[in-house]
Amino acid sequence: MNDRRARFEVLFGVVYEPLQRYALRRTDPATADDVVADALLVLWRRLDEVPDDAVLPWCYGVARRCLANRRRSADRQAGLMDRLMGERPSSPVEADPALEVALASLDADDREIVRLWAWEQLPPREIAVVLGISANAASIRIHRAKGRLAVALGRKNDAGAGHEGVGNTPVERQKEAT
Repeated sequence: MNDRRARFEVLFGVVYEPLQRYALRRTDPATADDVVADALLVLWRRLDEVPDDAVLPWCYGVARRCLANRRRSADRQAGLMDRLMGERPSSPVEADPALEVALASLDADDREIVRLWAWEQLPPREIAVVLGISANAASIRIHRAKGRLAVALGRKNDAGAGHEGVGNTPVERQKEAT
């Protein structure tokens, strides 16, 4: 291990500045630092494969491939950003301004649980995992948050629970029949 470390330190002293100049001539300073760091990591990992008579050219080859990897990654990121910027995100908040106002009136915990339930369509047991609570606690919180959201939307039935005048009991059905 000590021989390996000593060889790396010697090679580091030989290749660091030339690699830095190589990278700086081809990209911006931040990316150049990353490319040099990646090349030095490869040098450390593949130290036994480095030819004694061509250390610097070998490191240039590694840096060249590291730089190409960075460019491909940057191209993919730029393509993704272009694609995302061209798409309109679809969310219920954009479709319903009243919902946006109602959600804003809820506290952060209620907003999060409503979003996990309604938008991400997670069942209570999975919401429990996300929030680090029991499934029962998640169910209770969902119920309460939905109630507060309904009140905020002005959709809560203040007349009481259940349906009125539907005729659910046999007596009510008999009265309606006569």
